[in-house]
Amino acid sequence: MRALGIDYGERRIGLALSDPTGLLASPWKTIPNNRNVAVSAKRLADEIRALRAEDEGLGAIVIGLPRRLSGDDNDQTARVRTLAALLADEVVIPITFQDERLTSHDAGAILAQRERDWRKRKRQLDAMAAALILQDFLDHQPR
Repeated sequence: MRALGIDYGERRIGLALSDPTGLLASPWKTIPNNRNVAVSAKRLADEIRALRAEDEGLGAIVIGLPRRLSGDDNDQTARVRTLAALLADEVVIPITFQDERLTSHDAGAILAQRERDWRKRKRQLDAMAAALILQDFLDHQPR
């Protein structure tokens, strides 16, 4: 079963996909976000429908849930929960939240090892963060 990882950011939404076995996550793409959660949910639903048209094996959606380091909700947490609720109305795939604390920082560190140009890293950051969120989810699934 394949899974889709989502890193919802204020400016960009990072997407990642697992391999068909559900073991490895890879960055897929980044789409712009206009900060309107309803519009973002519709756009994500369209991306998911297009993906399902190509690959019938998509069986899970994992959305990174932003929190403070203390574990408390932050300003973005409510937006992500709203996004998930709106997305659940659009698609019939189970949606799961995954803690995303420090994933953008970790993604930046990984990309810095591969790419010296910060402009190129910035374009890849959100998809890499989505891959880290998704991989964390996959690593905790029973086999």
